[in-house]
Amino acid sequence: MDNVRIDKWLWAARFFKTRSLAADAVEAGKVKLDGERIKPARAVRVGDKLHIDNGADAWEVEVLGISDKRGGAPVARLLYQESAASVARRAAEHERRKLFHEPGADIKGRPTKRDRRQLGHFRDE
Repeated sequence: MDNVRIDKWLWAARFFKTRSLAADAVEAGKVKLDGERIKPARAVRVGDKLHIDNGADAWEVEVLGISDKRGGAPVARLLYQESAASVARRAAEHERRKLFHEPGADIKGRPTKRDRRQLGHFRDE
């Protein structure tokens, strides 16, 4: 198998939870191939260099394998290799988030009454 759509590969490599989320990210320009925007139907090839931003993290990876089936995380990890600069950048961002925790980062969706009180408490300090 050497002809797989980029959105299907991103889903199989576990960068996105669903294929439609992967396709939407590619359409929005969150996934770039050698710095260029691409379409979801573009075929991915071994050796392609991708910049992937899924909202929470950003990766710079090189494609090592092609798959259209989603497997476990250890299998998906064999499909790509992350660059050393990307690993360092993500580690620094993780440290920054750990040291300077944003109060609203844990809130998913609409805040509850308790969440609003806590946010107000942080604002008043």
